[in-house]
Amino acid sequence: MQHVSFPDGSTCPSLGLGTWRMGESKRERSAEVAAVRLALEIGYRVIDTAEMYGEGGAEEVVGQALAEAVRAGTVTRDEVFVVSKVYPHNASRRGTVAACERSLARLGLDRIDLYLLHWPGTHPLAQTVEAFEAMRSQGRIAHWGVS
Repeated sequence: MQHVSFPDGSTCPSLGLGTWRMGESKRERSAEVAAVRLALEIGYRVIDTAEMYGEGGAEEVVGQALAEAVRAGTVTRDEVFVVSKVYPHNASRRGTVAACERSLARLGLDRIDLYLLHWPGTHPLAQTVEAFEAMRSQGRIAHWGVS
């Protein structure tokens, strides 16, 4: 498996599971959780999600699947690299922090490994970066960028 390197020297696998379109239907929830769990069981170690996907529903799916996989001994939390994204309309300094806290709650995590601005919007990028840096210094995110 190839890996992507970050400026601090840490790495993550270059192949991961995307969750776009998950979390949109309560009827599909158990099948979606099972799909993410299966991905973890067969070796996926990067899971990509966003507050936009299912308006947070995909993050809930990922959180439930990861918690179940950890309880089952399939993976440890530190073996899985979780990526999420902030909506551009939430990307003010305070809005980014609030959005991240909501994502962390839905994921059931204390840290997002890579937190991205989903795409640039009307908020100045400098505000978003200030929020990213503050959250990184607090340990709420490990890395940040723009999707």
